[in-house]
Amino acid sequence: MSSTVERAFQAALYETADAALDTGASLLAADPAADAELARRGAEFVAALWRRGWQPADVARIVRRDLDGVHARVLATLIRAQSADDRARGPRWSAQLEELDEPTAEPSPRADRFSHATTVLELYRLLLRLPALEPLQERQSGPRSGRRSDSRMLTRIRALLAKAEATGFPQEAEALTAKAQELMARHSVDEALLDAQAPDPDAPGACRIGVEPPYEQAKAVLLDAVADANHCRAVWNEPFAFSTVVGFEADLETVELLYTSLLVQAQSAMAKAEAAQRAGGRRRTKSFRQSFLAAYAHRIGARLGEIAAAAGTQVTDDLLPVLASREVAVTAATDRMFPETVSTRLRGVTDEAGWTEGAEAADRARMHSRPRLP
Repeated sequence: MSSTVERAFQAALYETADAALDTGASLLAADPAADAELARRGAEFVAALWRRGWQPADVARIVRRDLDGVHARVLATLIRAQSADDRARGPRWSAQLEELDEPTAEPSPRADRFSHATTVLELYRLLLRLPALEPLQERQSGPRSGRRSDSRMLTRIRALLAKAEATGFPQEAEALTAKAQELMARHSVDEALLDAQAPDPDAPGACRIGVEPPYEQAKAVLLDAVADANHCRAVWNEPFAFSTVVGFEADLETVELLYTSLLVQAQSAMAKAEAAQRAGGRRRTKSFRQSFLAAYAHRIGARLGEIAAAAGTQVTDDLLPVLASREVAVTAATDRMFPETVSTRLRGVTDEAGWTEGAEAADRARMHSRPRLP
């Protein structure tokens, strides 16, 4: 290792004092010849994170939360550089690479070498302190996974949800979201029947979905309700701002789509509710928004459960064993990944107006779900 990089790391990465960080950055700023070694070590840190169960979107989410945009761009540069030497991974991983922030190969013209070195060392310090996560099963590209990813059905679902998010009319949003859920149900059943004919040895899988502040607890409840309604299981990791959703690939895709859409619809409805409250002379607060989203999540979960129970009689006898075996597989996979989980109580729900408005917004966003299995 370059002696400059070694001394900088000893000063900055293993100490917490700002003075130590300044010392390391000064050493690097004074030695341009150390830049290549510094980048190489960063790629090694990234590769070590992949071995500890992290994925690109997970790391990017934490860096954006705990540091700044400039750190996220440096991270994107490191990840893309490391990916050239990485082994082949699945389509979900490739999609995460494409969604990274625009990379930064060199310091900004407005950033001096000392500032850039400080940014790099702050990033490396964070990367080194991230703990191991539960490894996710990586799905490789193949005939079936490619068919799922390119499904025209999913394209139609995305289009319907996009229209639901964009419309200003609650009834239209309700109808569009319900139609999207109907297509999701059909898509899942098709996949279940296909799997019965040619079982997929890699299924079920898992993905992580960001559940970020503010009001992350209510968002986690909403994601759990959507996952449960779509034959998946969600486990929330509060410290690192994500939930791991376990399920078959077709169901994971629909959970991501529906959760994202419902969250967008909730934010839109909450903004309108706040505007109405302000027009009435009442000042809305953080407690209003927390209560609104908590009620929205609670009511969405209740309505999905009602719809699932009502639809139970529509499942044909020949399909029940197929769906039941898939649910058993999802439960077993979740238990293997998370042998110990704890429940938590929803906090901060104290605003009655917020709760009422949130429940009404959830009713307007109601949808049909697949039947719950016996």
